[in-house]
Formats: sequence, structure tokens, C-alpha cells
Amino acid sequence: DMGHMVNPDRSYRLLQQRLDRNVTGAPMSPVFMQILKLLFSPADAEIARQLPTNFTKLSDLAGKLQMPAAELLDILSGMAERGVVIDIERRGERYFSLAPVVIGFFEFTFMRLRPDAPVAELAQLFEAYFREDDRFARAVFAHETQIGRSLVREEALPAGVDGQHVEILDWERASTIVKTATDAAVSLCACRHHASHLNEACARPQRTCLSFNYGATTLVRNGVAERISNREAMDILELAKVNGLAQTADNVQRNVSYICNCCGDCCGMMSAIRRFDLRNAIVTSNWISSIDLDHCNGCGRCVKVCPVNAITIAEQQMPNRRKRWAVRDADLCLGCGVCYSACRHGALSMSPRPRRVFTPESTFDRMVAMAIERGKLADLILDNTEGLGYQAVGRIVQVLEKSPPYKAALAVKPLRSIFLDAVVRGIKLAAGPARALIEQ
Repeated sequence: DMGHMVNPDRSYRLLQQRLDRNVTGAPMSPVFMQILKLLFSPADAEIARQLPTNFTKLSDLAGKLQMPAAELLDILSGMAERGVVIDIERRGERYFSLAPVVIGFFEFTFMRLRPDAPVAELAQLFEAYFREDDRFARAVFAHETQIGRSLVREEALPAGVDGQHVEILDWERASTIVKTATDAAVSLCACRHHASHLNEACARPQRTCLSFNYGATTLVRNGVAERISNREAMDILELAKVNGLAQTADNVQRNVSYICNCCGDCCGMMSAIRRFDLRNAIVTSNWISSIDLDHCNGCGRCVKVCPVNAITIAEQQMPNRRKRWAVRDADLCLGCGVCYSACRHGALSMSPRPRRVFTPESTFDRMVAMAIERGKLADLILDNTEGLGYQAVGRIVQVLEKSPPYKAALAVKPLRSIFLDAVVRGIKLAAGPARALIEQ
């Protein structure tokens, strides 16, 4: 036991700082320190604060922490079962990383029933941390690249627009993500389950959180989710749609690890949009709802079902009647298509957005893009020095090259890297002198 060697308060403070360096952040707050103390013993906190964010081999961690590998495996396996670290197995080797707050130990705490944990107390504390002020929401959501993206309902899509075939890519289709997954699992919706401990949950089903591929494999091994067939996953997706839930997926093109089925009442991401006006907390789909005023009678069904309050009803007094019609806010519309399913008058359709939305290719690309935007590239690289091979550095350079020159320059500044400075100079030259000057 390491408890006698540890200064607990210092360990928890260092753990908070470690989590705050993560791309999604964890601002300091007395409430957050209480959460950490409920989730981590002092000895666990001392180990957790030294874990990198990238998956690191057990033998390397044992060397770093100067502990026998078997003893460390026991401790980390217990933490993985509680959802505060994430583990994967590859070619017989165990790898571990520290879970962020979201998507991380908040979800892993509430995605299942936990008679072993003080869940009611944690629910109150998380509620206070997420919603009493906007610091946590802004740390997570106040930029362009996000952890989640909206999926459009495929049944809402037109066969073509103005005679043109409409292209929808495989990673935009919930059905393709479900059918091609190598592994599938279901768990409780963390947000609705969390809300139920506050007596605020809506009546929609809770067994709706779908995970896929390596995400499903890991969650099943740690008892967070229940393995299901791809067919059962499709049935759950259909049930979620019937219940008016919007689909929010992992914001990557390859190896999508989850599809959440979200309601505006309980969802944390949607709450950030509604409560703090963080309009891009969920990346939109490549579609946007359109209202045909010839068919709309202002019945308001679409207003009731829109999970982010993007539709309102306008009224005008005509000579012999009151005219009502729906108005969609283009800045708020997620392009989820829930309104299409609710409309009984054929007044709602989905149209392609004028400009395609950027979706990172892989989880690593997404983390790099988020780190560049949030000024945390230095933390990402320096935290992972042992784990960054030449391929990872190559991916970082590729994501930098797709970033606006001024963002790339700000991102590499703290690193004082001759190599990365040269990359940014190349980006500025490629962008052309006028744009490079504007973005200095």
C-alpha cells in the first residue's frame, strides 16, 4: 500500500492538474476535488496522476512508477473496472491510459448500475461541476473540433436535389456504423441515468448507449457495457428513433466507438448548447432542416421535439385568421432530422449544407486538432514523449498543415521546435502572402 507515502491533498491537486492538461480539460473547483476523492483512493490518485493520456504498455508504466508489474496490474485493473482508467489488450500486452472527465469517467460511472459506488452523491457533485458555472463546459466545448458529431436520420434524406444524386458517406450513416462494427455493446445512457439520481430524468428509455469496435470490447471486459449482436444494436437504434432521440456519434471517420441516443432534456452536450449558448458543442451533420411554408401550418410538433430549441413558431394576424409557421435557426440546427420524423404535413426536409463539415479521420487526428485549437499541443506531445513514434509525429504534421496558419503558429510556439517552426513557415507560404499576413 502506497497510502503512507502519499500526501493525499497534493496527489489530488496534481491529478486535477494532470486531467486539466487533457484536451477536454478539468478546471479546478472544490466540487471537482470532492469528485476525485470519491473516485480515487489517495494511493490510486498518486498513480493516476502519473499516467499518460496515450495508451502505455504495463511494463513501461511499472518501470516509470518503480513498482512490480503484477502489483501495478492489480491496481490498474481495479481502476479500469471503476472506469477511471481505460485499458486495452493488444497481442497479449496490456495498455493503460488515464480516462478524461468526458468522454471518460463521468460516462463510465453512470453507464451501469453501481451499487458499490456513492452514485447519488456523485450525481449531485457532477451536476454542480458541469452546470453551476460555464467553466467546465467552455473547457470542453468552446472550439470547432468536438468529441461528438450529429448523425442525420437516413430516412429523412432526399433521393436527390435538383436532379443531382445526393452523396452520403459511410461514416455519416448510423446504419453502416452499426452493421460494419467488429463488436457491439449497449449500456445505460449516462446522461439520463445521471438525471434519474437528481429526479430530473425524462421518460425515454435508458438502455440506449451503443458502443462499437475497440470501444465495445473494452467496455464489455470492464463490465461497463453488455455485448450485443449488430442486429440487436440496429433494433436499439430504431427504438431510440421512435422515442424521438437524436443520434450523436464519435467525431471520427474510422473506427467509430459510440453512438449516443440523445434527448434535449438530459444530454450534457445538448445542455451546453441550451444553457451556455455553446452552439457548436456537437458538430453538425452535413445536412440542415428546411421548412416548406406552403405545407407548414405552425402546429408546433417540430418545436417540441427539437433537442436544441432550434425551431420556433412565428405568428402573423391576417384579415380573417392568424397565420402560424415554423422558423429554423440555421446556427443552432444540428441536422439530426428528428423534426422531419415528427412533421405530419410534409413541410420538413433535409438539405445538404453549403459547405461540408470537417470530420477527423481517426481518434488521434481528432485529439491533435482539438489540442491545436485549445492551445494544448505542447501538453499532448510532451505528455506522450515515450509513446510518440515517427508515425504519430507525421500525423501531427498532417493535422497542422490543415490548420489555419495563425492557429498552427500559436500551437507550436510553446514547443520552441525548429522542426515544427519550419512546418508552420511552409503552411504560411502555401496559404499565400495575403492570407498569411492577415493571420499573423
